[in-house]
Amino acid sequence: MITLHLGDITTDTEAVAIVNAANESLLGGGGVDGAIHRAAGPSLLEECKAIGRCMTGDAKLTGAGDLPARHVIHAVGPVWRGGGLGEPELLEAVYRRTVTLADSSHCPVIALPSISTGAYGFPVDRAAPIAIATIREEMLRHPGVRKARFWLFDERTYAAFQEALENVG
Repeated sequence: MITLHLGDITTDTEAVAIVNAANESLLGGGGVDGAIHRAAGPSLLEECKAIGRCMTGDAKLTGAGDLPARHVIHAVGPVWRGGGLGEPELLEAVYRRTVTLADSSHCPVIALPSISTGAYGFPVDRAAPIAIATIREEMLRHPGVRKARFWLFDERTYAAFQEALENVG
């Protein structure tokens, strides 16, 4: 089951894992990444430092610090450079990896942001169908993940995901 929510992902009390739209350094940043690091507290940064880098299209798992969830999945999406450099495939890959990690870590409920559509500039009307289709497909492959809760920051992003949820097979 996929649900959409407008607001702050860090407030999700139902999720076992919160997905962070991270950068390759995993050391925090702006937007969702900064909000998650602030809400989780300093222990999250220490865990991320111990892991090191994460490549675009991949994801890494840590504890959740002071967040209500048990884990944070740090998912590194692509920077949009016009779409001809594999950005759609990398976005799909990061959503796939996220569900795989959630399943292998016994996280039946995950909270996700719209990866790459903020500072990384991926057009939300192109990203939303990729996100919805990939999460649906991966949840069928990984039945241990029973619920994906997308937390969307603004009305425009919410509307794009709503349209994708209604129209993507």
